Amino acid sequence: MYTFDSRVRYSEIDHRGTLALPALINYFQDCSTFQSESLGYYGGKAAEKKAWVLSYWQVIVGRYPGFGEKIKIGTFATDFTGLFGERNFLMEDESGGRIACANSLWVYMDMQRGRPIVPDEDEVRAYGTEPKLDMPYEGRKIKPAAEYTEKPSFPVRRYHIDTNEHVNNCQYVQMAMEMLPKDKAVQQVRVSYKKSAVLGDIIYPKYAEEPERIVIELCDGHGASYVTVEIK
Repeated sequence: MYTFDSRVRYSEIDHRGTLALPALINYFQDCSTFQSESLGYYGGKAAEKKAWVLSYWQVIVGRYPGFGEKIKIGTFATDFTGLFGERNFLMEDESGGRIACANSLWVYMDMQRGRPIVPDEDEVRAYGTEPKLDMPYEGRKIKPAAEYTEKPSFPVRRYHIDTNEHVNNCQYVQMAMEMLPKDKAVQQVRVSYKKSAVLGDIIYPKYAEEPERIVIELCDGHGASYVTVEIK
C-alpha cells in the first residue's frame, strides 16, 4: 500500500468544522497520483498521452475528521483485467481507526486517440496487487431513478478543468452536492463516469430524491449523461 500523512487544513473543512466530502475525495485522488509519480508513471506516461481514467467510485465515509486532525491516506491496486484496473483507498486517523474507504474502477486510455488500450505490462507489474479491503461493495451500475426534476443549467468553468483538459473527477461531485438539501449527511457516494465535459460545455442537471438515496444526473444539452451520482 502506498500511503502519505497529512493534517486536515482549514481550507478543506466545511461550516461544521470537519473535512468536506470533496476534499476527502481529493485526498484519495491525490494519493493515487502520488503513487504513480513515485513509480515513474506520471510525468513519463503523460508525455506518451497515456493515462488511467476513472470510470467508477464507491466512497464510504464512517466519519468526517475535524480541523487539524492527523490523518493517513493509502491506496493500492487490487486487480488488473484487460483494459481495466481496480483500486482501493483508505483514510485512517492517528490511532489507525478507519475514517473512510473507497473502491474504484479505472480504464487505461490513449488520450490522444481518445480510446481505451491495454496497459503496459511493466506498469501493471510496478503497481502490483493486494487483497481487497473489507468493505461492503456495490456494483458499478447505478440504477436510474424512477422520476427526475430538472435543475437550472450552468456552464463548465475554468476551475473545473484538470491537466487532461476535462472536468476533474471530484468537481462533478461538488456540482452534485450543490443540489443537496442543507446539512444532508453523506455516508456513501457512488459516481459512474460516462463521458468527459470540457470548458464551455453546459451542464443540465436532473435530480431525484428517493427514500433510501438521492440520484443526480449531470447531462449535456441532448440529455446524454456525463456522470451519474448516487448519494446515501
